[in-house]
Amino acid sequence: MSEHVDTICVQGGYQPGNGESRTPPIIQATTFKYTSSEQMSRLFDLSESGYFYTRLQNPTNDTVAAKICEMEGGVAAMLTSSGQAANFFALFNICNEGDHIVASSAIYGGTFNLINVTMRKMGVTCTFVSPDCSEEELEAAFQPNTKAVFGESIANPALIVLDFEKFAEAAHRHGVPLIVDNTFPTPINCRPIEFGVDIVTHATTKYMDGHGSCVGGAIVDSGNFDWMAHAEKFPGLTTPDDSYHGVVYAKDFGKAAFITKATAQLMRDFGSTPAPINSWIMGMHLESLGVRMERHCANALAVAEFLEADPRISWVSFPGLPDDRYHALAEKYMPNGTCGVIAFGVPGGRETVSAFLDHLKMISIATHVADARSCVLYPAGTTHRQLTEQQLEEAGVGIDLVRLSCGIENAADIIADLKQALDAVL
Repeated sequence: MSEHVDTICVQGGYQPGNGESRTPPIIQATTFKYTSSEQMSRLFDLSESGYFYTRLQNPTNDTVAAKICEMEGGVAAMLTSSGQAANFFALFNICNEGDHIVASSAIYGGTFNLINVTMRKMGVTCTFVSPDCSEEELEAAFQPNTKAVFGESIANPALIVLDFEKFAEAAHRHGVPLIVDNTFPTPINCRPIEFGVDIVTHATTKYMDGHGSCVGGAIVDSGNFDWMAHAEKFPGLTTPDDSYHGVVYAKDFGKAAFITKATAQLMRDFGSTPAPINSWIMGMHLESLGVRMERHCANALAVAEFLEADPRISWVSFPGLPDDRYHALAEKYMPNGTCGVIAFGVPGGRETVSAFLDHLKMISIATHVADARSCVLYPAGTTHRQLTEQQLEEAGVGIDLVRLSCGIENAADIIADLKQALDAVL
């Protein structure tokens, strides 16, 4: 297969045989037939691969997962029913009650809640650090029971670019993996595994689907983290699993250990399985991801330049701008582009920001981002409204912040809509 990710978008994950469907088939089935009860028993023992119930695995889901795995340069991958489920599975697969996580404070509000509230109720604590922290501050966040480090390649909505190498080196010094949500740049613009990241997650709902049609998530394992070298930290992977007759994932499945355990245990017990039809739709949309990302990035740069030149806008954050504080990191880790999302400040307080959004015509107000259609959101009043003012500041989400997701319309039309809304309120 090609080394070019945009080609993998089209050709990866599925190679039909002679006379077979050129597009991947939809296996919209819950169950699968076997004539031998002995073979079915081997499937339940994980001693043989195959499909027996879609809550765990489905051929359509696996075909799309294989494409995403190839795009990211991983060794194994799985789909989940949402990006939130992907992040939860990636962390909970190696964290137990009494364990600890180090996480960037600049992450999506829903993920912050997942880690800071829900997982804390499950006995997993977290120390949040600024993505701009010094190496000494990052080092101080680790505890003897730390099991993972988590961050976002481009933070939603603060658009902070994570320094992969800094966080990976710290994680590996402490014998734990670095998990990164790569939703915003996608593997078209960024392949975190190449910079030391161990596990990559995605909300496929965003650019990978790109049409607001199906919620989903993905987890990709690099296969590079040596679980057995840190066996005492990760007993779930390195000691026998009594629920599967003593399987030791790290020994029995090698580089596929992490994904096999997440599938066999977490998907079995939590059932966060995507519907095959959703995976199929997302897989079809993936084929255009390469060309769509080019347009998203070009539009965002044009819009960011317009906003930066408008004196009514108090500030603009977009890593593609040469004077952006994260431009150097973006050039290092994603030299071909970042994403189509821009954050900017509208002065005047909550009422003025809301009025600006209400005057937009083509650009829709939506709890969504990274879509073919341009959309806008006021995070402090919606996705991050549960955070305190201090937490908002730590997450890089100010009271004046507007998140704009530039679609693939003509850039001039996006700019014209922004201008008329600004003219109406400022």
